[in-house]
Amino acid sequence: CARHHGLLDALNRVAAELGVPTLVDLGYENAGDGFRHPVKKPAGGELTEAQQTYNKVIRGVHGVCERANSLLKTTFKALRRVSLDPSRITQIAAAALVLLQLEYDRTI
Repeated sequence: CARHHGLLDALNRVAAELGVPTLVDLGYENAGDGFRHPVKKPAGGELTEAQQTYNKVIRGVHGVCERANSLLKTTFKALRRVSLDPSRITQIAAAALVLLQLEYDRTI
């Protein structure tokens, strides 16, 4: 889907022009230089300490994003099964984040 809609090309351009790579999972392996995915463990071998650290960083960022997605979907029923235009979903998610932020600020 990302290839079909030109998203991979756009993200590769952003990475080349601005130096901002996209962190992804192994499904985007060989998608281009603009994508950073975890390093696979070689057959019969081990990852170096640097490769293990790199994978931990990617997993850490990915985990925070997954938690945010889960929080939005469990808090706001409207975001569970959305079949709208992606730009519309972005507007709804942005509004939901504002509401979550207001809720969080009240409890401090």
